[in-house]
Amino acid sequence: MLLSVVKTINAYLSDYILVFLLIAVGVWYSVKTRFVQVRCFGEGMKKVFGNLTLNGRKHESGMSSFQALATAIAAQVGTGNIVGASGAILTGGPGAIFWMWVIAFFGMATIYAEATLAQVTRVKNPDGSIHGGPVYYITTAFKGAFGKFLAGFFAVAIILALGFFGCMVQSNSIGSTFQTAFGIPSKVVGVVLVVICGVIFLGGVQRLASVTEKIVPVMAALFILGGLVVLIARIQYLPATFGMIFRYAFTPNAIIGGGLGAALKIAVSQGAKRGLFSNEAGMGSTPHAHALANVPTPHDQGVVAMIGVFIDTFVVLTLNALVIISTLYTSGGILADGYTGAVTETIGKANLAQTAFGTVFGQGLGAAFVAICLFFFAFSTILSWNLFGKINMSYLFGEKSTKVYTVVALVFIFLGTMASNDLVWELSDMFNQLMVIPNAIALFALTGVVVKAVRGEKLKK
Repeated sequence: MLLSVVKTINAYLSDYILVFLLIAVGVWYSVKTRFVQVRCFGEGMKKVFGNLTLNGRKHESGMSSFQALATAIAAQVGTGNIVGASGAILTGGPGAIFWMWVIAFFGMATIYAEATLAQVTRVKNPDGSIHGGPVYYITTAFKGAFGKFLAGFFAVAIILALGFFGCMVQSNSIGSTFQTAFGIPSKVVGVVLVVICGVIFLGGVQRLASVTEKIVPVMAALFILGGLVVLIARIQYLPATFGMIFRYAFTPNAIIGGGLGAALKIAVSQGAKRGLFSNEAGMGSTPHAHALANVPTPHDQGVVAMIGVFIDTFVVLTLNALVIISTLYTSGGILADGYTGAVTETIGKANLAQTAFGTVFGQGLGAAFVAICLFFFAFSTILSWNLFGKINMSYLFGEKSTKVYTVVALVFIFLGTMASNDLVWELSDMFNQLMVIPNAIALFALTGVVVKAVRGEKLKK
């Protein structure tokens, strides 16, 4: 009964509210900032890769700009980049990837606004620690009881969505893939994961920043290298692969069946939903990391944040999509005629990537490679999501409450490796979507602040 109710709420939110709301925010800020994602893209790339390091200097409080970006990317690049993209392609066809690109383009403007506002409204506590995120710019946008209600609503939603249920879902992905690929019992994986996470959580922001700045470049390089090997092996199919992405973006009925209108709706909605919840632009999660960056101006971190969306969608997610389409959807592939027939009994979003990589690497090596990549993706996401939840726990109940929060979070991480059910996944999605609403309302309300930042006007930090 509860599962059915939660599924209904999720379907209504994703299909009729959030996609349109988040697209509206992205288009709004693209226009208001005169397409900052285009004009300042080069500036963002220089700020990220001009100072790239795996061993940044320690800060008394906060993080370096790159550490903040690495923490944000750690949250963005999760199992959704593999499993989410796979689900979008299976349901909406290869054309769904085109709509992911469109959403990500506008999402880059949204995340610029989020990071800028997080910098402007962040607070420095008496002990020197820095906190920032949507709860702080929500209460800046709306004073009094209404602002406190929206901020409290957001804080509770993100603690449940990311800190507890979300981390449980991520750890479940680690446990199940390791058991499948290497035969290691999920219980053992759970114990090891809890110990490692506990050590990092107890080390605070500085230890987390030190870990993410090392993990993120390594995990991205590993996945990109593996993906490029597959694409080189399938290079003769790349023209057809890109052709299908663009062709089926507008005529998806040719691959997923049904009438053109209904098929197009599915392709667009799948691309939009999976794209939005992969790069997290507009969701209010990554601003917590960007608020911690020690940068000269809010604009500086805003342009860096845009690169996070670019890496998440246009590099990692796209590479996974190209591997899947070039191996499974092109001539001779098991999905060349669409996701129909007997293939639906053996192939699903959970094993689509393994199957795709396995066509070149071999079944065993393909499964192992994806399992290792999923470990990096999911583990880094757990670290960042725990931090985001902790910041909001501190906002609601004070710094002392974060110790209890950490213990509860570790319990959820362990339980996730043991067992996960549809209700946990659906609850995670529901709270994930609910936190978007107060965040998006505040983004619209604070347009003037963001416009001043992009124009180079001095803002109070």
